[in-house]
Amino acid sequence: MIEARQFVEAARERGFDWYAGVPCSYLTPFINYVLQDPSLHYVSMANEGDAVALIAGVALAGKRGITMMQNSGLGNAVSPLTSLTWTFRLPQLLIVTWRGQPGVADEPQHALMGPITPALLDTMEIPWELFPTEAEAIAPALERAIAYMDTTGRPYALVMQKGSVAPYALKPALKPAVKSVSVSGIAAHPDSGVSGVVSQLQGVEAAARPSRHEVLQRVVAQTPLASTVVLASTGFCGRELYAIDDRPNQLYMVGSMGCVVPFALGLALARPDLRVVALDGDGAALMRMGAFATVGAYGPSNLQHLLLDNSAHDSTGGQATVSSQISFGGVASACGYAAALETDQVAHIGTWLDAPPLAGPRFARLLTRTGTPDDLPRPSITPVEVKNRLMQHLGLT
Repeated sequence: MIEARQFVEAARERGFDWYAGVPCSYLTPFINYVLQDPSLHYVSMANEGDAVALIAGVALAGKRGITMMQNSGLGNAVSPLTSLTWTFRLPQLLIVTWRGQPGVADEPQHALMGPITPALLDTMEIPWELFPTEAEAIAPALERAIAYMDTTGRPYALVMQKGSVAPYALKPALKPAVKSVSVSGIAAHPDSGVSGVVSQLQGVEAAARPSRHEVLQRVVAQTPLASTVVLASTGFCGRELYAIDDRPNQLYMVGSMGCVVPFALGLALARPDLRVVALDGDGAALMRMGAFATVGAYGPSNLQHLLLDNSAHDSTGGQATVSSQISFGGVASACGYAAALETDQVAHIGTWLDAPPLAGPRFARLLTRTGTPDDLPRPSITPVEVKNRLMQHLGLT
């Protein structure tokens, strides 16, 4: 058994100062230790996939991060582990607890995941070893992980058995470093609606709403190369942005649907000198709505979240989403965003993009019509090339 301090300080010496995850009782000593050190960063995530995406954003910023999860959460993390970190070569250290380890008594929900945890990591081509339980084994384990991550650009996992780390108490006065959010913006009476949302909807018929192409042209015009990074959600959003202007400050996500917002949050937190614009879609936002709460709690003033809502899964045939039933602006306001806008006018988005920073992240939802330009190209540049070009643009390589 080791002390939390021994591992965390050894990791800090090697550049790991960003942590994200979902708690497990095995991880409690680590989380408590990190929370009580103001020079370390711990972001409490809504789910394990979001944690992987956030640390991927930290890696995009040229920093080292650790994602912590119970092995049951590997299921939530499969998509970003296989189509974000693997695809773009964005390394991170995973600490995965081994609940349900064969031969160790545990709860019934771990009866299947326990035995298959090693095989699941192997299937995702994530090399792993047991978490060190002796002080002298910590440094060699970290060096092996770093060597692999630096060589391949991919994650490496440490699988933690029960009793690996001694308890470490959390002082009662300390809480996670999140913003204090008032919920007074939610009216008590259901008929009085949600305050804190600027609505500029003009009731434009769906067919007359702006196209995705129009608003992406506006985004390109108002996101300067030197100071702004634009991260586009998977599907037609990234492909249209590429077709309009393939700039070195842009990244086009493929797969990992719903992960653009936690990915952008990681980058924005790790690089406060940059303005980070996350281009989201209604289907993607619905898939991972917990990200709204995380951004509302931790999101910095340099993060802008723009949701393009056409009420459809456009790139898979136009199947309807349920977005028309939701006020995403109301969700963002209730979750603690500094400002939330809902509109069907591109001009309002232009004003929103140029508005001065506030005390926290800003959200906008633009209602758009369905449809995509004919012969829309796929990027000829590979995901790894896109990532490397962006990091070079940011002066990181």
